[in-house]
Amino acid sequence: MALTVLYTRDQRLEGDEEKLPGSGVGEEMGELRPEEGKNLPRVTQNVGAQLSPKGASNSQLVFPLEWFPLNKPSVGDYFHMAYNIITPFLLLKLIERSPRTLPRSMIYVSIITFIMGASIHLVGDSVNHRLIFSGYQNHLSVRENPIIKNLKPETLIDSFELLYYYDEYLGHSMWYIPFFLILFMYFSGCFTPTKAESSMPGPALPLVVPSGLYYWYLVTEGQIFILFIFTFFAMLALVLHQKRKRLFLDSNGLFLFSSFALTLLLVALWVAWLWNDPVLRKKYPGVIYVPEPWAFYTLHVSSRH
Repeated sequence: MALTVLYTRDQRLEGDEEKLPGSGVGEEMGELRPEEGKNLPRVTQNVGAQLSPKGASNSQLVFPLEWFPLNKPSVGDYFHMAYNIITPFLLLKLIERSPRTLPRSMIYVSIITFIMGASIHLVGDSVNHRLIFSGYQNHLSVRENPIIKNLKPETLIDSFELLYYYDEYLGHSMWYIPFFLILFMYFSGCFTPTKAESSMPGPALPLVVPSGLYYWYLVTEGQIFILFIFTFFAMLALVLHQKRKRLFLDSNGLFLFSSFALTLLLVALWVAWLWNDPVLRKKYPGVIYVPEPWAFYTLHVSSRH
């Protein structure tokens, strides 16, 4: 079971009461002024950890599907259900800790869309892992899979392709777009006018590695490299823009930016390692070649057993 770590620092003013997103601080998206940054106190720091549904999918490595009835939810499915409840709550708490946020209605729409996308993925992912248990090969397309291509009537194949579309395209888009939007909005408020505050505490440094690994898994298995690279360069552009105003990343911003930078490095190494794999090249024929870890697993690991 994977763990994504987000290092956060409470940025509200001392004595402020908790408020619903958009109800008080930063009702509308705006500029973070140097005088605003000076008012942010140094308060207790904390680590928010959220269960990953991708990690929940990997729980079958610990709790094999054959231990459970295939027509009932597995341990990974229950982890995924917990994720769909816990993560929206954590994202709302994350927004509460940011001096900049989106209008309340946009936050609500983003959270609702996130839950719908993650729930669509829950169903598709659950069925997919049962298909893998029955011989489905992730490194092949739906129609090329041995257990699918001979189905009768052939309209059943269209149904499986529809399921794949809901899971891998519609579900992922509805899930990840609001997720990265909220992260970017949080990141946009992680600036300070004090250069001395632009550093990460020692305990946060080791957490960059698991956080980077988590985002690497999201980017590769979720096939969201374009969304990720767009978010990363938007973050980089914001850093350069704020630097001209003599605003620097605080510990939270440094942690998130370092995690994304490590993710980009890991994705580059992953692609370079599998660059000449002919089977995966056929599976991912586009200009952007980022193989999924589960496709690699079914091709090079499970096939050996």
